Amino acid sequence: MTALFTLYCLLPLVWLVINATKSQADFVSTFGLGPGHEFALWDNIAQVFTYQDGIFARWLLNTVLYVVVGATVSTFLAALGGYALAKLDFTGKRVFLLVVLGSISVPGIALAIPQFLLFAQLGMTDTPWAVLIPSFINPFGLYLMWVFTAEAVPSGLLEAAKIDGAGEFRTFLQIALPLLAPAGVTVLLFSFVSIWNNYFLPLIMLKDPDWYPLTVGINQWNKLGSSAGNGALVQNLVITSALLTIVPLIIAFLSLQRYWQSGLALGAVKG
Repeated sequence: MTALFTLYCLLPLVWLVINATKSQADFVSTFGLGPGHEFALWDNIAQVFTYQDGIFARWLLNTVLYVVVGATVSTFLAALGGYALAKLDFTGKRVFLLVVLGSISVPGIALAIPQFLLFAQLGMTDTPWAVLIPSFINPFGLYLMWVFTAEAVPSGLLEAAKIDGAGEFRTFLQIALPLLAPAGVTVLLFSFVSIWNNYFLPLIMLKDPDWYPLTVGINQWNKLGSSAGNGALVQNLVITSALLTIVPLIIAFLSLQRYWQSGLALGAVKG
């Protein structure tokens, strides 16, 4: 069963890699899992970055902007909120916990239309803020940081910092935040993937192609390639751009994996 599941997960990736190396003529005339008559990967990449005046590079920069800002801010806010829920006492704390737990069960797509109407009233649609601001809120990340903070941050250590004169925010930054690094990496990865793959929200929020992320932009190319008379022009570009889109995700996971694993191992030793 594990082998079948692995095959199911890897087969689309293998198909993507193989077909990204084909020219447009080979793509429409050869077997999907077989090589083409020529290795055209580098030519395809060059065409991707020059097609439509190089707008792919703009989409890539937009996506990096949305991911870096959105994932960083959402992770920090999740850590800050999780610390407050786990270690501070305030009025309405139980109600707030119920709201957080309830919001986890609400699919994000159900909130897209209300968010669009709200941002339309504020005059913020068709701007990067319409994509960035919703990405700052991560209910699951907040819940994860809350649970992790309750176990990983000793209350005695926080009290000692306060006795030494540290304020609440300084105590969080210098004492609690370094201890939350393993959970922070987890939330950061989840936010990274979620924002990088976000499609529906940017689709309804943005009209200007110059602000599209990769998901929306590549889908526009896919529609162009599927329309009559255009299929022989950009299908190879759609496949190659899709391959380029997943490369940063792989790099992010490989780069942060050691922090993730070290954090899990540390928790196991402490347990």
